[in-house]
This record gives sequence, structure tokens and C-alpha cells, in this order.
Amino acid sequence: MARSIPDARKVSYIPIIIGAVTLVLLLACYFYLNSSHRTGDSESQASAEAKAYVKNLELSDVKMQAAENFMQQQVVEVGGKITNKGNRPLSSIDVFCLFYSVDGRMIHRERVSVVRAKTKPLQPEETRSFRLPFDSLPSEWNQAMPHLVVAQITFAQ
Repeated sequence: MARSIPDARKVSYIPIIIGAVTLVLLLACYFYLNSSHRTGDSESQASAEAKAYVKNLELSDVKMQAAENFMQQQVVEVGGKITNKGNRPLSSIDVFCLFYSVDGRMIHRERVSVVRAKTKPLQPEETRSFRLPFDSLPSEWNQAMPHLVVAQITFAQ
């Protein structure tokens, strides 16, 4: 009496489905992280209107201090106050912080928000404090106060 051998094998599609879903998720993450429409794009330029308004912004009490964070890394903080001397409310203000070496070369540039869009707008004649932490400055930095240059101003609606 001969045994019959089943011709059809049971194939599990679960590993194939998991692999396909994983591949789709990885591709989605890759395209999201490499998209060119990031909101914090450090190369966007201030508008002509914003450049004209810069004269209405006043920085005061700007100080720099260094401290260690919980991982024993040096964190440099630049803090101060910004005043809107103009007649328009501002929803955000970004600045470039330019760090230089001892020989005067710019060695690090970082764009940071002094007034964030998520907070209430900076009203005319209002003064607000700001704090800018930096934890990855090059060792060649000359330890001097960075130059602060307005990168972008967004007017409140």
C-alpha cells in the first residue's frame, strides 16, 4: 500500500506581508526625512519687508555663559532681551548665531528662534527674554560672543 504525497505545500504569507509593510514604512521615513520642505530650513532668506523692519528690533542685556549638562558636556548659553520698537506684532524672529575662530574665520553658523511662532506674538513696544543653548560648538571657537544676525521675521496676522 503506497502512501500518497501531498503536492500542495502550505505557504505562510505572514512573513511576506510583514516584510512588505516594513519596506513601505522605511521608504516613507526616508522620503520624509529627506524632503526639501522642512520648516526650519536654515537657508531661507528674510523678505525685503523683514529686512527693512530689522531696524525696529533692539537687543539688550545680551550675555553668554557656559555650563555643563547632565552628560558632562559643555553647553554655551546666550541670553538677553529683545524689544520690538516698531508698530507691527511679530509672530517669530529667527537669528543666525555666527561663531568665529581665533584667526577670525567663521567656523560655525546656527539658526535659532528668538521669538517662536508657537508663543504669543511680540507686540509693539514689548520686551521679551530669550535663551539660546548651544551644545555642539567646535573646539576651535574663540570663546567670544557670537554675532547675532536676523535671519527671518514673520509678521503676525
